[in-house]
Amino acid sequence: MSADTGVPAPTTPSRALPGWLAAGVTFLASGAVLVLEITGLRLIAPYVGITLQTNTAVIGFALAAIALGAWAGGQAADRTDPRRLIAPLMVAGGGLIVAVLPLVRFAGELFTGAAAANVLLLAAIAVVVPAALLSAVPPMIVALQLNSLDETGSVVGKLSGIGTLGGIAATFGTGFVLVAVLPSSVIMVGAGLLTALVGVAVGVLLRRGPGEGAGRVPPALLLLVLLGPLLAAVAPTPCQEETTYHCARVVADPDREGGRTLVLDTLRHSYVDLDDPTYLEFEYVRAIASVTDAMAPAGEPLSALHLGGGGLTLPRYLATVRPGTTSEVLEVDPGVLAVDEAELGVRTSEQLRVRIGDARVGLAEQAAGTRDLVVGDAFGGLSVPWQLTTTEALDLVSRAMTPEGVYAANLIDNPPLEFVRAELATLAEVFEHVALVARAPVLAGDDGGNVVAVASHQPLPIGGIEAALAQQDLAWQVAEGAELDRFVGQAPVLTDDFAPVDQLLTPYG
Repeated sequence: MSADTGVPAPTTPSRALPGWLAAGVTFLASGAVLVLEITGLRLIAPYVGITLQTNTAVIGFALAAIALGAWAGGQAADRTDPRRLIAPLMVAGGGLIVAVLPLVRFAGELFTGAAAANVLLLAAIAVVVPAALLSAVPPMIVALQLNSLDETGSVVGKLSGIGTLGGIAATFGTGFVLVAVLPSSVIMVGAGLLTALVGVAVGVLLRRGPGEGAGRVPPALLLLVLLGPLLAAVAPTPCQEETTYHCARVVADPDREGGRTLVLDTLRHSYVDLDDPTYLEFEYVRAIASVTDAMAPAGEPLSALHLGGGGLTLPRYLATVRPGTTSEVLEVDPGVLAVDEAELGVRTSEQLRVRIGDARVGLAEQAAGTRDLVVGDAFGGLSVPWQLTTTEALDLVSRAMTPEGVYAANLIDNPPLEFVRAELATLAEVFEHVALVARAPVLAGDDGGNVVAVASHQPLPIGGIEAALAQQDLAWQVAEGAELDRFVGQAPVLTDDFAPVDQLLTPYG
């Protein structure tokens, strides 16, 4: 039996971090993963577009990385002192967030296009490794803060809540604030450097406490942090301007002095001739112009509403061939308008108004019975704003139109053309008269590409449209009546409750 000497027994120094440090590291590590997820999607968009599949791939890989990192971090915390791993993981995760930028841009040069393999590869490069590394940090913090089993619930609950708050703050801060004021590349590099610098600071603090090797950061990781911004600076970029929704650039036409092409992400979105607004390069634009040429006497001004802006080719065309025409353009991306004004000579006026916002919202706010013409050109390749395809959206289009008004919409699809057929079936639910303007192989179901759907409550000027197509030197045909019914077949009608446009659309011809 030992005697009580009155001398306190030696105690083992606590391995727990100060509460403020544990909370801050958990908040930052979780938040950085969400910043990476949002900016990663924007980073790969110029190469593979923004589609449901692109969103799904980025979100899916991010969730997989979070799950993998949390599992691996918990396992590692049980096998070794977390004080040795937290700082290196934060520095490595932050450095790799920076490195994602050049990695995606170099890889994107080789894997451009919306093929599923390209989407999956670039999405994986953009998020998996740094997200997994940073997601391993919170369970290690939890392991350090647990002094007894009696505290398990409160410690785990508190730190889990703090990590969730970090993700929420990063999501709202990035989506509502940072994207509006900074390019995605700056956001990504800034988030990575901040995470890495905090990791270094945490390492310094941990080295003052107990634990052999605690807080030590390998020099190779520090080198990674230093090299990342340099690689990002020299990496190729397809962007002339990073807008809220797109990577935008304007390309001069070497064969036409005034010719300019507006490229949004991977698509040639609009062509404008600065010297001749009546010159229309893209066939589908000439097809829509043929509809507008046929719908009213030559030179008569129209009241037009345009869903989607791009380079504002059609509003300029109408202003020239129908003097006095007023056009209102609903464009979701303010950056596109800025590029139009800086590079394509756009000047807004009483005759040309551009309203920034979602076209569905803008439709709902239109005065009833005021538009002679509504042009739908918000669909870009595989990016289909489903909220503009449904009977509810088309009811709003119909409401805005005069009784003799015409709706002309650019659509794109490839065989078996299920999306185009469904949209035509939906138009027929709202309008009494519907026609399809397309190339003969498309009407036969053998080819795809752009088509123009036309709808009205009054009989359409089919003969006038065909004559105007010939004047535009366009070998497109017009299908209506029984021919159109056979083309549409049993296609589903799209509604706000059922609009699987991404699944109906066939992306590859």
